[in-house]
Amino acid sequence: MSKIATPDISHLTAQDYESIYEPAEDSFLMLDALENELPLIMAMKPSLCVEVGPGSGVLITGLATALGPACSYIAADVNMKACMATVATAQKNACSVETFCSDLLSGCGRQLDGKVDVLIFNPPYVVTPPEEVAAGDLQHTWAGGRKGRQVLDRLMPEVPRLLTPQGRFYLLIERENDPEEINAIFRSMELFGKKILERKTGPEHLAIWVYTKLDRAL
Repeated sequence: MSKIATPDISHLTAQDYESIYEPAEDSFLMLDALENELPLIMAMKPSLCVEVGPGSGVLITGLATALGPACSYIAADVNMKACMATVATAQKNACSVETFCSDLLSGCGRQLDGKVDVLIFNPPYVVTPPEEVAAGDLQHTWAGGRKGRQVLDRLMPEVPRLLTPQGRFYLLIERENDPEEINAIFRSMELFGKKILERKTGPEHLAIWVYTKLDRAL
């Protein structure tokens, strides 16, 4: 069975975690889901994997260590400290991830259109007052505003143009985010979704969904 080793993040300190998101249950749920999907991902022979909001870089690095250097890896974070941490995590685990500081993927313009084979997003999903969204480095990582969706709702319209025909979008959704409405929005954009893993952690019910342009690919 194909495996994704949990990346070594021993280089990150308590001081780092004052500015970036420390990997937690949601991070490890996404890693587990990517590991479950690894045979499908490998069969695609991906050339580009992209993560939005990598934080510590644990997810994109985990995927990079599993897929190897034949694929390119890009991560974008609005927090420059997260970009720096992601580069350091990749280097610590003997792989390479290119990062850029950007509000979602706005910093790359249209350069990624139709080129992304694997897109990963563990968004800020906690329901909060709207004004708490993007209020600081750490709040960037968890404050989701109305329905916990204010950040995700901005990325969703971009997903169809980013993905290759066989591309796969891996998304973490919390129950309060209204998964049924999210799926309806994606269906209106001709993206098909499937829940591939879920876990209850304290009061949160988390799930990983994958979306593709081809329903037979699920």
